[in-house]
Amino acid sequence: MSAGTKLELLGLIDQAVAGGWAHARACRVLDLADVRAHRWRQRLREAGTLEDRDPGGAVHGLLAWEEQAILDLIEQWGGSTGPIASSRIAAPTPVRCSCRPRRCCASRSSIRSCCPASRSAPRPVLPAFPQVLWEKNRIWIWDATHFTRAKRVAYAIVDVVTRYWIGYLLTSEQTHTQVQLLFARALEDQGLLAADGLPLRDDDQDGPILVAWSDNGAEMTAIDTRQFMALMAIAQHHGRPGTPTDQAHIESFFSHLKGDWPHLTGLTDPAALDAELARIRTEYNTVRLHASIGYVTPDDEHHGRGPAIRRARAAGMRRARAERIKQNRARKT
Repeated sequence: MSAGTKLELLGLIDQAVAGGWAHARACRVLDLADVRAHRWRQRLREAGTLEDRDPGGAVHGLLAWEEQAILDLIEQWGGSTGPIASSRIAAPTPVRCSCRPRRCCASRSSIRSCCPASRSAPRPVLPAFPQVLWEKNRIWIWDATHFTRAKRVAYAIVDVVTRYWIGYLLTSEQTHTQVQLLFARALEDQGLLAADGLPLRDDDQDGPILVAWSDNGAEMTAIDTRQFMALMAIAQHHGRPGTPTDQAHIESFFSHLKGDWPHLTGLTDPAALDAELARIRTEYNTVRLHASIGYVTPDDEHHGRGPAIRRARAAGMRRARAERIKQNRARKT
């Protein structure tokens, strides 16, 4: 639409408004969006013209140094460290925090153009238990997985809200004793135990301090386990028998644990396996970006840094987009 036509439309709207019409009604009659008319007026005030500017091609396209930064990222994280590579490359920005100087801020589609194997965007988090506060140390999911070469069983606890790997226990038996030791260590690690070994609770708190989510294994439904959980003010929740998808969080966790670090299944020495699990737990919590919590590390989310990192990332992407448009338009003219 030419600038003259736009001026004529604005003139007709002004005449209608002067005659007592509402601005929105005049726009409807002229089949013109009300917000567009206001934008034309603002551009006329700021630029003095309604002529359309030359778009100059893909003004929001990646700059040369940004493309190189993404390629360097893929080269850095695309090697043997599969889990770190997948999380870093699939993140909405190719860095952990976009506020770091001279780092690229790019959307998933831009990264996907360089790395087609990027994963799909995470789904929004839906509370598993609406009656439980959606915050850390409220819902723990736990289960066991077998490492047959080492003849050991590994129990693990994961925080459903923050995806933080709370703790693990490598053992050769699956009884209520291992369950009690696993949870006692986890509660102590998270500072949820008082000096007398009992759970920390407020005087006005009537419900449990947290929910323990698991399947229906023998050690999980044992009487001794139920008594221990009651003593620790932990409510148990069991999925439906024969339905592993009811515990999808922990099943997915073990799938990534064995899939991203496949050497674990080949270890035969229990001591070496235990040492590797301890190392990987630190790496999982502090280095690997997690899709379900907006591509921050579980440690960042668990300790309250996740929202700030996501806000900084979004601000960085807005600044990067504005800078691309500015530089690309200047280069085209």
